[in-house]
Parts: sequence; structure tokens; C-alpha cells
Amino acid sequence: MISKNQQKLIQSLKLKKNRIKTSLFIAEGEKVVIELIYSEIKLNSLYCLPSFTDKINIDNELVNEINEKELSKISNLKNANQVVALFEIPKFAKKTKSNSLILALDDIRDPGNLGTIIRLADWFGITTILCSNNTVDAFNPKVIMATMGSISRVDVIYCNLVDELSKVDKPIYGAFLEGDNIYKTSKIDDAILVIGNESNGISEEIEKLITNRITIPQFGSLQDTESLNAAVATGILLSEFKGHPK
Repeated sequence: MISKNQQKLIQSLKLKKNRIKTSLFIAEGEKVVIELIYSEIKLNSLYCLPSFTDKINIDNELVNEINEKELSKISNLKNANQVVALFEIPKFAKKTKSNSLILALDDIRDPGNLGTIIRLADWFGITTILCSNNTVDAFNPKVIMATMGSISRVDVIYCNLVDELSKVDKPIYGAFLEGDNIYKTSKIDDAILVIGNESNGISEEIEKLITNRITIPQFGSLQDTESLNAAVATGILLSEFKGHPK
């Protein structure tokens, strides 16, 4: 059973201002929720079909069994998937880690792109992502869904990206349509890789701080494709940065 107040709270968390106010975010779907339950992120409450409770081992006081009609009312999905959960927004470390590759995102706006980039960072062992303050919120429900649980293993830090990059003592690589061929770049461990906005690329202020311009060369014979999706480009670049022998 779900009360009107609980339903109102869950629906309110679709907005960033309410996530900030309550320090809570929504996760839904069996795989995502189970992964987050067993992570270091603290569960606030769980709303699920009775069949889901057999798959988890948590404090019963946090579990609210509901029916499919109730689930559909609180779900962000077209077809609700067994469970909706509220988690406490974690406090990320505010300092960039040394001796490691760090991602910096300059005005990424699409939730699916950000979620996929967080998942890619997790896959390639990157533990810190710096985001400009106008990048989409990492705790947007669509971002959480796209991370598939990786949000629990990657620090996503929002900051004035110009100020932060001005202070670091690392080479700063930027992805551009024109630059050095990424396939001719050696393995890089201690650097920052900047990915720009989906439409406009890296901003002028950030571009001035880039020490190494890189590009993914285009092999298509017709050359009609203007650019790659931001998340796809990130995956290719990380594979090349991490995959080369020293």
C-alpha cells in the first residue's frame, strides 16, 4: 500500500530542486535497484510488487509492497518494472584524485548520454567525473536508469569547470573534430579528458585550457556524418587511452 504523501514525494523527485531539497533520488527497474541496494548508497524506501521481495534481503521496515496499478502511478517508465526505490544522494569527494585518468564533461545535456558515460567510466576504471554546473543532474531518473548501477562506483562532481581545470597539474586532452589522431596516441593514465556539449562541442573558455587536441578520424567514404554521439565518442576515446601498452 502506498499513501498519497508517499506518492507525492516520489513524483516530486522528478525535479532537480526537490532532489536537492530532500537529498533523495529515484531508481527503478530490477537490475538497477538491486545493484544499488547492495552498494554503499543508503536505501530510504522501497515500493515493489510482492514477487520482488524474494530477490532481496533488507530491513522490512523499508519495504512497501504495492500492486501493479500503484506501481504504474509512481513509475517514470512506460511499462513499470517491478520496483521503484528512493535512495539518499551520496556525498562525493570534492578533490580530484592524482595519478589517474579523469573525465570532464562540459555541458552534457542529454540524460542518456550522461548515464552511459558514467557506466563507461565504471567499465574503464575511472572513478572521478568532473561536470560543469550546467551539465544534466547525475540523479535525474533517466540518468540513474542509464548508469545501470554504476553511479554507486563513480564520483560525479559538479563544479566551475574552468576554475577546476585551471588548478590541475595534468595534461588536459580535449575531443575535437580536428586534432591529433587518437589511434596514434600512447596509453594515458594521468590526465584529464574533456568531452564537450552534444551540439556545440567544448566551450571557448575550456578550449583555452586544453593542452592536447585529439580526434577520432572518420573512415566513411561519403563523409556525411558531422560528428559522433557524445557517449559513443567517450567510449572510443577511453578504449584507446586505456588499451594501448605504455
